[in-house]
Amino acid sequence: MSFPFPENHTSAAASPASRINVVLFDYGMVLSAPPDPVAWAKMCSITGLDDDRLHASYWEFRHDYDRGALTGLAYWHAVAAHAGITLDDAQITALFLIDVDLWTQPNLPMVEWAGRLQRAGIRTAILSNIGDRIAEGIVAKLPWLSRFELCVWSHALFMAKPEPAIYVKTAEALNTPLANILFIDDRKENVEAAAALGVQAIHYTSHVSFDREMRACGLASLLDTGIADGPEGSLSATLAREPQPAAK
Repeated sequence: MSFPFPENHTSAAASPASRINVVLFDYGMVLSAPPDPVAWAKMCSITGLDDDRLHASYWEFRHDYDRGALTGLAYWHAVAAHAGITLDDAQITALFLIDVDLWTQPNLPMVEWAGRLQRAGIRTAILSNIGDRIAEGIVAKLPWLSRFELCVWSHALFMAKPEPAIYVKTAEALNTPLANILFIDDRKENVEAAAALGVQAIHYTSHVSFDREMRACGLASLLDTGIADGPEGSLSATLAREPQPAAK
């Protein structure tokens, strides 16, 4: 379902929100909070690396992992080789799980907004740069991801943002013109690449700035969707009701 505004209004006076058929979210740092420091400390402990060395090796091959050039297993072997260490099977299995924990703290304001959109019948989807094992892990851990109409995980397409083709493929999968998509991402280069294709794109840096930019772009009605529903429909209330995975 498209955003509930009258259709066939093509004049310049049409509301910007009326042109949005799908709200497309990035996952990491938009729907998820910043990396969990507890999980990061566990990674340091397992690898024996200090923060700086782990950070350098973790990110060195991340884009290759995200675009499917490396599997999860190959990624962690590459991380180990870059850092000058070796990792056994048990350590890599543990790192798979902790990498999921690192990225599964919800950014509550954004996930609650997505939930309000969904309850209002507004189409929502995800386009995320993400590797195979972490994608599998977050889907298994976060039941609320199933409420999105489509989740496009970059590794499955063997491409990644900001490559133009990934936005085109996503729009095709949604059967929606690029110009009728609102895309939200935390990385400026991804936002700029989407905007160059005609997507309405917003750079997410904080929820305060996001709120301000949405209103400045004439999207206040979209932003305020479902506020009258009250706290009972919020993600925090939903999480309290849903069974959570057992602690590891």
